[in-house]
Amino acid sequence: IINNYVDGAQGDARDKASPSGLHFRDSKRKVDYVLAYHYRRRLARHAPGAASPEPLHRSASVALVSNGGTGKGRAEPRQQQQDDGQRALHEWPGLPGLPEGELSPLDALEEEKRLQREEYERNLLEAGLEIEKDPENKSQGLSFVRIHAPWQVLSREAEILKIKMPTKKMYEIKEEGGMLKTLNEIWCKLTEPLQPQVPQQENTKMKNLSYPFSREKIYLYNIRDQNTFFDNATRSRIVREILKRTSTKARNSMGIGTLIANNVYDAAYPLHDGEYEGQNEDMNERKLLYQEWARYGVFYKFQPIDLIRKYFGEKIGLYFAWLGLYTEFLIPSSVVGIIVFLYGCVTIESDIPSKEMCDQRNAFTMCPLCDKFCDYWNLSSACATARASHLFDNPATVFFSIFMALWATMFLEQWKRLQMRLSYFWDLSGLEEEEEHSRPEYETKLLQKKLKNKNIPTENSNENEKEKLTWSDRMPGYAANFGLILFMIMLTFSAVFGVIVYRITTAAALSFSTNETTRSNARVTVTATAVIINLVVVLILDEIYGAVAKWLTEIEIPKTEKTFEERVVLKAFLLKFVNSYASIFYVAFFKGRFVGRPGRYLYVFEGYRMEECAPGGCLMELCIQLSIIMLGKQLIQNNLFEIGIPKLKKLFRKLKDERSEPKEMDSNQSKAPQQWDLDYILEPFTGLTPEYMEMIIQFGFVTLFVASFPLAPLFALLNNIIEVRLDAKKFVTELRRPDTVREKDIGIWYNILSCIGKLSVIINAFVIAVTSDFIPRLMYQYAYSQNGTMHGFINHTLSYFNVSQLKAGTQPENSLFAQDVSFCRFKDYREPPWSPQQYEFSKQYWAVLSARLAFVILFQNLVMFLSVLVDWLIPDIPKDISEQIKKEKAMLVDFFLKEEHEKLKLIETFIARDKRKRRSGTKSKRTRAASFSQYHRSPKGSFTSFSSQHTVV
Repeated sequence: IINNYVDGAQGDARDKASPSGLHFRDSKRKVDYVLAYHYRRRLARHAPGAASPEPLHRSASVALVSNGGTGKGRAEPRQQQQDDGQRALHEWPGLPGLPEGELSPLDALEEEKRLQREEYERNLLEAGLEIEKDPENKSQGLSFVRIHAPWQVLSREAEILKIKMPTKKMYEIKEEGGMLKTLNEIWCKLTEPLQPQVPQQENTKMKNLSYPFSREKIYLYNIRDQNTFFDNATRSRIVREILKRTSTKARNSMGIGTLIANNVYDAAYPLHDGEYEGQNEDMNERKLLYQEWARYGVFYKFQPIDLIRKYFGEKIGLYFAWLGLYTEFLIPSSVVGIIVFLYGCVTIESDIPSKEMCDQRNAFTMCPLCDKFCDYWNLSSACATARASHLFDNPATVFFSIFMALWATMFLEQWKRLQMRLSYFWDLSGLEEEEEHSRPEYETKLLQKKLKNKNIPTENSNENEKEKLTWSDRMPGYAANFGLILFMIMLTFSAVFGVIVYRITTAAALSFSTNETTRSNARVTVTATAVIINLVVVLILDEIYGAVAKWLTEIEIPKTEKTFEERVVLKAFLLKFVNSYASIFYVAFFKGRFVGRPGRYLYVFEGYRMEECAPGGCLMELCIQLSIIMLGKQLIQNNLFEIGIPKLKKLFRKLKDERSEPKEMDSNQSKAPQQWDLDYILEPFTGLTPEYMEMIIQFGFVTLFVASFPLAPLFALLNNIIEVRLDAKKFVTELRRPDTVREKDIGIWYNILSCIGKLSVIINAFVIAVTSDFIPRLMYQYAYSQNGTMHGFINHTLSYFNVSQLKAGTQPENSLFAQDVSFCRFKDYREPPWSPQQYEFSKQYWAVLSARLAFVILFQNLVMFLSVLVDWLIPDIPKDISEQIKKEKAMLVDFFLKEEHEKLKLIETFIARDKRKRRSGTKSKRTRAASFSQYHRSPKGSFTSFSSQHTVV
């Protein structure tokens, strides 16, 4: 049925727009999905003397409504319409290629798009959807196609997609008793002010039994109203599935994805549930989410996870549940990190090595830090660095490293348990992998292959075998991926090397300065500026790598969206991991390791020595590097970029639309914008990869190098408190409503988290053993100290060098110490000049190295054992949930048998009544027993049909 509301008496129907902007013009049928496109009406231009042809498209058509037919018997009219449209296009005077034509290529392209839209919308009507369109009453502009799915379509597709729906049967959820129940009740009382004020289920101890929707078993479901049985998220998901599989003949288009890629449509999206703020007092789920979740003023409240899942779908619900659990777990780690830091502050005055270093009476004359221009110096001048290093380099950091390794394991185990609990309550248990549609790019490449193979005859070809892309088709993409990823990793290393060169050359330049203050603060200046430069490079490369990872995956041509997303994630994570941590790895494990010794230094360029660690060790510098990069990324990339970039994109898109649309008088402009207009202005949802990625990189900062920066969990916690509300506000106010996706887990992200957790054990073992002074101090106290204390540790770690053996031209010029210094000291375990093996590694060096390697092996195995023990002690599935799942399966069978028994009794009653009527001679219509199963007894004793689908009895 096609209703044409022309500009006559029926034209007033446009004025009766739905006040909420969520329904068709009749204010009854919901708008389940919206397609948006830009049109450009062509003015008829024709050859001189020819009659003006009638335009091919009409602008007065407003609504297209399908009667819900299956399409059988309508194929001929549809084909005729399509053939008429194609014929009209080719007969148009002015088509390119005809001598009398005046039609420009742009007009021909626009006409082709219009025909594709018409064909696609006809196919949607045949699929049973109902459509309403805007009038195209301007020479060019934006138009919307609104789609409604009637009950017949919803029930059919819900059965195909096996969507679980609640049945009539409800059962009581068994709660754990005893001490756990008491503790849970106390916890609920204490956290009552922190709970969001959202509508809860009337009886939270009861749960509906769910079963995949079936029209034949429709009597199982509690259908009070067909319009509200499927919620808005489910309705839009069903329509999206139809849009994805509905094709057109033009360019072998496979669904809405291809049409958007070819600019036939601009966008396709479900509507938000109304405005999130304003004068309208009507409460909707979007406004409720904004008030109780997406504002910074409610940062202290728990997240309404069930409402988030209902509005945005399971995939986004799982993300926010994971983010909430991660943020909660950061609280205990932050508290322990603060305690470790305070322990360092309290014990700093009693730390003997830093006292010895700061003591002016210990005249440790150190060798020059650079050739020619640097003088000898006293170790006591590095007193501040030594004291600051103790804040992070103390015995408590070893305990904290073990704690954080177990914390990561506990977090992952608790997430698995929460995930199972959510799967049970959200009816995701037993969720089958849905058959995914091929990506438009894959279909295009496959079509090109088919066309190419048509021209190449092949022997013994199996025509029935479904053609697909093979590894040989993808080989150029794989080769490009390997080469470019390798190039990008080398680019990151080059950037790190560039910063190293900057530090070396700047340190040398500052040492030439005649200003005493500049020379004394050279190390601090170089470190601070180098870290800031490094941060800027990391931020720039991060943005580049995100785009490169997506492009590299596109040339691989993955078949499905899920495969595409997983490959993008792996590439982006690899590149961003290397980019974020390369400079930190350098400071932790390579800086100061390849310096050489006085008289035989290693040089980068002529005259520029490799940089050394500060006298207190490299741990303090590692802490500075880690903290600035972590905080900088969180502040600039995660917050400023996340707030600013969507707003700039929105402004740019608005300006572009205003510039492209001519300023013409339009009767609709005076009216308030409808919900589809407001949602079109919003930023399209592009996936959860950026959100997950920034949290995974942060998880790496919190776990990988936590031995050098115990306050990392605290800064991560403060960031995440803002991040949760920032993401929430973005989803509710800045983005179009995403399509709901049912997922039972977080996918590949869990594997990445698990890998980072295991890698953190190894890295922290090496940080403690190699970067910190924990092992040398332990070895000195128990192996070399005469009285079992740390007195004499600084002298023990410094080697002697005879200054007369310095190379010519490297001795300090204008030295204040030159006449008094015969030997200078440098930090290393080497033989003294008076030894037969002078300047060779001493026995202490090999002893300390052995102890370091032994510690790495011991620490790694101990922590891994404890992690496995924790994993084994905590079951993946909570006991109560495991019992409830078993109980639900048994109850489902009993419920089926009971309903079937009642149905059989109903049939027998009806047959008996029919026999009595026949005996009494009453004339009545015979009713076939085959349709008895479709009836149920109404309160008045009559029988009502449920469905047109008949069950054979």
